[in-house]
Amino acid sequence: MDGLSITLIGVGVLLVLVVFAGAKVVPQGYAYTVERFGRYTRTLTPGLSLIVPFIDGIGRKLNMMEQVLDVPHQEVITRDNATVTANGVTFYQILNAAAAAYEVAQLEHAILNLTMTNIRSVMGSMDLDELLSNRDEINARLLRVVDAAVEPWGVKITRIEIKDIDPPTNLVDSMARQMMAEREKRALILESEGKRQSAILEAEGQKQSQVLEAEGRREAAFRDAEARERAAEAEAKATQMVSEAIAAGDVQAINYFVANNYIKALEGLAKSPNQKVLMLPVEAANVIGALGGIAEIARETFGDGGSGGSQPPQRGTRGGRPPSAGA
Repeated sequence: MDGLSITLIGVGVLLVLVVFAGAKVVPQGYAYTVERFGRYTRTLTPGLSLIVPFIDGIGRKLNMMEQVLDVPHQEVITRDNATVTANGVTFYQILNAAAAAYEVAQLEHAILNLTMTNIRSVMGSMDLDELLSNRDEINARLLRVVDAAVEPWGVKITRIEIKDIDPPTNLVDSMARQMMAEREKRALILESEGKRQSAILEAEGQKQSQVLEAEGRREAAFRDAEARERAAEAEAKATQMVSEAIAAGDVQAINYFVANNYIKALEGLAKSPNQKVLMLPVEAANVIGALGGIAEIARETFGDGGSGGSQPPQRGTRGGRPPSAGA
């Protein structure tokens, strides 16, 4: 093999090496920075790219996908001097490869320390009760502060989440006792409220019952008055009819009227609670005779004032006396 062949083979090998040195393949989700004699010139995006061999070189290889950092446990003193332990996670993404490569050294370490510092600042400005109940507010404040701080580095903080907030054991016991006391207090308040409501309902029921009872008494009194009025009207009408009959000379009417009142009087005496002994005539004819005497007096009186002469005895009578059967 002569010298020309060897030269051609060497040139060919050199061309292959130059091609391999100048061709760069960037995987998806990554970005490479290009440096010429140590100075940044441009950024290579995913795909096949060409650089000047032996003059340009790859500076930094950066992951452009969203990444996560674990924030370790750290002690935080709250505004009311309670000591708690908290940890969390931080999600970030590189948007500017050149800034992330040349504006800050140890990017992940810088983001981690910045996050931990702001966790102490934000959580230390809150009371323990606010700290335990307002995690969303804590996350939002941390995200806003840290994202503004890392913006010059070409990094975007997408999310910061507080995972655990662990108070000391004695503080947890105190909180448990406080919670139990608060629940007992609410139970007593609810029980008192129930009793008060029950008393109100019972009073309303009694009031309604008394109103209904009063309305019932008023209705009953109205009915009684109406019944007495009708009874009085009936008595007046009966008295008027008897008076008209007596004025017309009907002796039977006055006999019935006097006998009826006499029997009612005897009935009242018999029903009296203080009456123990009731003396009555032995013969019923004496009672009938007394009634007959009263009727005779009435007949003579109305007879003299009426037609001027005595009227003949009524049919079924004897000697002007009422019938023994009690007309």
